[in-house]
Amino acid sequence: MPANTLFQSLQLVTDQTNPAISAPGRPDLSHAALTQLCQTTVDSLNGFGIGRNDRVAIVLPNGPEMATAFIAVACGATTAPLNPAYRQDEFKFYLDDLKARALVVEVGSESPAVAAAKELGIPVIELDVADDAAAGSFSLMAPSLSGKAELSGFAEMDDVGLILHTSGTTSRPKIVPLSQKNLAASARNISATLNLEPADRCMNIMPLFHIHGLIAAVLTSLSAGASVYCTPGFNALKVFSWLEDCKPSWYTAVPTMHQAILSRASRNKDVLAAINLKFARSSSSSLPPQVMAELEESFDCPVIEAYGMTEATHQMACNPLPPAARKPGTVGIAAGPEVGIMDNDGTLLASGGTGEIVIRGDNVTSGYENNDAANAEAFQNGWFRTGDQGVMDAEGYVSITGRLKEIINRGGEKISPREVDEVLMDHAAVGQVVTFAIPHDKLGEEVAAVVVLREGETAGEREIRDFAATRLADFKVPRKILFMDEIPKGATGKLQRIGLAEKLGLV
Repeated sequence: MPANTLFQSLQLVTDQTNPAISAPGRPDLSHAALTQLCQTTVDSLNGFGIGRNDRVAIVLPNGPEMATAFIAVACGATTAPLNPAYRQDEFKFYLDDLKARALVVEVGSESPAVAAAKELGIPVIELDVADDAAAGSFSLMAPSLSGKAELSGFAEMDDVGLILHTSGTTSRPKIVPLSQKNLAASARNISATLNLEPADRCMNIMPLFHIHGLIAAVLTSLSAGASVYCTPGFNALKVFSWLEDCKPSWYTAVPTMHQAILSRASRNKDVLAAINLKFARSSSSSLPPQVMAELEESFDCPVIEAYGMTEATHQMACNPLPPAARKPGTVGIAAGPEVGIMDNDGTLLASGGTGEIVIRGDNVTSGYENNDAANAEAFQNGWFRTGDQGVMDAEGYVSITGRLKEIINRGGEKISPREVDEVLMDHAAVGQVVTFAIPHDKLGEEVAAVVVLREGETAGEREIRDFAATRLADFKVPRKILFMDEIPKGATGKLQRIGLAEKLGLV
């Protein structure tokens, strides 16, 4: 019988002696030790008066303790990981909005989250790591907290295990509750897609306050009986030394991280020759086909592009592993939930029809919290509307043509930013690009792009516009091109087209 809770997923691991968590310069933590840590953590929380469905915010640096705190706390309560880079007012908003029962931070933490919690009267629990402790091992201390949890013990399948906010680029962030069943199903789906085995090791460079790192890297690896090497977070200067140290069988990242890694690949050919990746995985935004080809050549392994979002507990579709076909430019086939394409009236379209991508399945949230308007808009006929525009081919491969809210409307002409991205990426001097809308007094919106040139290459705005004009209709050619040293990104490394014009002072 499949696991329906996070703890059941860990208990089903057959060889508990295998390493579960590793980190640079630290001894490994075994699956048995992780299971025991979960038991001890749930007992500690219950002793603090915190139990099932009580929200525990976690503000910790990326690394092994962040990974295990997420896992262990989620076994008996609701985890709410927050970005450590937030300022005090942001922490105050999120802690209050989540109705957090407690906040977990490192011993002696000077994070503004502590001041925000005290301002709101939220108890602070300190996470302590003993000297020479195995990676991820910790204990919790909260001397001022004691009591009896209303619902003690391990969480059940319908309890909420993880709660996250949407990015909130265009409106107030929405709260997404993900049940234990959602978590277990998503880990199972991703593990099956990637054919993970206990001998596999994932190198995690994703932030662990984000669904991609939490689920695809950490939970999926652990529920498969495999291990995860927890870095302190993405650092292009250190990635190759980490690859050399941990010799992973795979890693997962967003496209901007893959591109930063590629930029240093030629200087690290000895490391690339020594490791043996089974595959690399890309998700959370579109991977340009040109980058996929370069990655496959540099790492001598397939690159698997997947499609995920918070409301689906991450993965919805994924390109399959060889010998099945990988189709660059697509996000693959349904990989867990059912996937369809729907028109505005709620009718599912046949293959080849362009519409909104919709999903349904065990890993999909049952709805936003306390937001009837958002739920009425997002759910239709049992399907969740993703907000992404796409098309499915006859073989079931899904191509995303754009985020509906990101589609540029230039005087009634609709332009997909991704289409422009892919054309500009074909210019020999272009290393990275993001296309976005800027305001226009008569047309409403106009096309603009930020371009990062390859190291040692030169090109001007006119040259790139002329190049684009050979491949794109005139109305799609960017009217403004900005050259920058790096692409502006959000906290999770994703491109953020919405609001970029304002961020760059173009409004």
